[in-house]
Amino acid sequence: MNPKIFVGAAVVAMAAIIASILAIGPTMMIADDNPFANPSSNTAGQIIPIQVSLHDINLERISDRSATIEVSFVLYNPNQRSMIVQTLDYRLFEHQYYDEEGALGGGQIGSRPEGMVEFSSNYYTLLADTSITLRDTIKLSNTGSSEFWSALESGDVSWRVAGDVFYNLSSMTSGQENRLSFDIVP
Repeated sequence: MNPKIFVGAAVVAMAAIIASILAIGPTMMIADDNPFANPSSNTAGQIIPIQVSLHDINLERISDRSATIEVSFVLYNPNQRSMIVQTLDYRLFEHQYYDEEGALGGGQIGSRPEGMVEFSSNYYTLLADTSITLRDTIKLSNTGSSEFWSALESGDVSWRVAGDVFYNLSSMTSGQENRLSFDIVP
């Protein structure tokens, strides 16, 4: 027999398999009435967004010139499928001494892949119905605001954290990159 027939049949079979995976795969949908609904009440194929909460803002060290602050977040996956968290970008604000536009600092936890395939990505797998804690450290310099620095030393500051989480389904063939914006005032 002609080997081209076997190769052609294999190509057609692979194309059919890939097309069926893409057609059947779940899509990202946000329920209008409750975006953090119980996943068991969702119909098959509906994925609800992950939940982001601020775990802690902890002043680790402070001197006359600088301060080191640790910020930690808890991410919860309410779905029955795993999710991949690529990055958590955030900005740290202080209400009383700075305006809403000026962030004191911020950072990025994780990394987003660039190009078609990246094997050394720093991403986090968030298993079904579990949570993870992500931490980052911010270094602040004393810019001369003695009122703010005194409040920081005494622990009498009013924080706000805003940012975005980029995540997707754990399968490379289903779902797309999703972005969840958050704004938390503890």
